[in-house]
Amino acid sequence: MTQPLKTGLVGFGKVAQTMHAPLIHQEPLLDLTAVVERHREASKEKYPEVTVYKSLEELLDKAEVDLIVICTPNEQHFPQAKMALEAGKHVVVDKPITVTSAEAETLQAVAQEQGKLLSVFQNRRWDGDFMTISKLLNEGVLGNIVHFESHFDRFRPEPNDNWREKDVPGSGILYDLGAHLIDQALLLFGKPSWVYAEILQQRKAVAADDFFDLTLMYPETKVRLTASILMNAPLPKFLVLGDKGSFSKYGLDVQEAAFKAGVLPGSEDWGVEDADAYGKVFLEGESFPYPTENGNYLAYYENIAQAIRGVAPLKVSPREAIETLKIIEAARQSHAEGKRIYL
Repeated sequence: MTQPLKTGLVGFGKVAQTMHAPLIHQEPLLDLTAVVERHREASKEKYPEVTVYKSLEELLDKAEVDLIVICTPNEQHFPQAKMALEAGKHVVVDKPITVTSAEAETLQAVAQEQGKLLSVFQNRRWDGDFMTISKLLNEGVLGNIVHFESHFDRFRPEPNDNWREKDVPGSGILYDLGAHLIDQALLLFGKPSWVYAEILQQRKAVAADDFFDLTLMYPETKVRLTASILMNAPLPKFLVLGDKGSFSKYGLDVQEAAFKAGVLPGSEDWGVEDADAYGKVFLEGESFPYPTENGNYLAYYENIAQAIRGVAPLKVSPREAIETLKIIEAARQSHAEGKRIYL
């Protein structure tokens, strides 16, 4: 395989427009050739070479593509991914992959039967701050980690007319931002012993959860993951406590803002954070800034292309997506029953 992999994008909403399409377009091993848009042809404004189809069925029937990327609402992920896999296509699904772990397990089985790649878009593994945390922990600078906090907050008091804020399967902040935070925690610490969660709906005009406070408990480490849509005060994005020292980091990864500003991924200084935004290490008797690794969302789609070609292992597997969904399910059970859920 020497030609770029022909790629079809299903859905062209905000996330597809600002993130998936630019990343696919900028990855030389992929070629964005088809887009599914039911009501418009907005994708042709930036990508005039693509062919627009009105449904996934039409795309699969008429287009020659190697890879299908699904960016539709969560409740549509399972049937669409299953259809694409059964049509013999490699598939990437936006996080968290499906609404339930059982659906994700079914997709994994279908992918294995078809001999096709299946992955979930967990781009925030390539956030500069998370890559920095991974490096810091691997180096053992803080010693044994006893407490880890990760926050993902926004301030949006007025709701928007989006499926994520409606009472539909897979909506709400736990499935959205929570899927990222849980995936990162599982990468760092593995499967927890138990889960406890409070999942709230704090804005009156919204029908889905917009706040959560989630604890993942390990034998020697407490992991606290939180997200709020009503946070307008500075909190550390990451707070890590060890028996040798602590680390705190403020501010979000710079890549999301770059996308929103229309900067092309891979441009000069892409993913590079200003030194004044670095996190800080606090040891006994001293403290110092700890440089942030350069973020690189392009690495996700580069790996997808390389894994399809058989020259690299897949970095974000369906099994990892299943484990994230099982934590989400345990969190929802914990909130409903008001107790710890042992895994």
